[in-house]
Amino acid sequence: MEEHTMGATEKNRYSDAELQEFKEIINGKLEKALADYEELCRSIRHLDGNDIQDTSPTFKIFEEGAAVLSKEETGKLAERQKKFISHLRAALIRIENKTYGICRATGKLISKERLRAVPHATLSIDAKNSGTK
Repeated sequence: MEEHTMGATEKNRYSDAELQEFKEIINGKLEKALADYEELCRSIRHLDGNDIQDTSPTFKIFEEGAAVLSKEETGKLAERQKKFISHLRAALIRIENKTYGICRATGKLISKERLRAVPHATLSIDAKNSGTK
C-alpha cells in the first residue's frame, strides 16, 4: 500500500545495503588518502636534510618534470590530507550510527550522486549552494 502524499514516500535514511556501498567507497578513499599522507610526511622528512634518498625515483621525477615543492607547501598539502582523512573517518562513524547521508541543514537525504562524488559530504547540494555552514 503506497501513499502518494508528498513526503510520505520519502526515505529518511539509506538502507543498510546502501550504507555498505558507501562504506566501501569511503574505505577505498581512506586507504588512498592515508598512503598519500604518509608519502607527504616522508617528503617533509626528506626536505629536512640531504641524505642518500636524493636518488629515489620520486625525487628524480620531481627533478626532471616539476618543481620540487617547498617544505611549507608540502606541509600544507599534508595538513589538507589529514583533514580529509578526518572527514572520511567521521563519515564512517555516521554510517555506523545510520545517520550517514542526511543533510545536516535540511534533514533530507543527500543524493547518492553527490555522496559518490564527495562521500564525506554533510550538506545536500541545495544547502551547500544556499550558503549553509
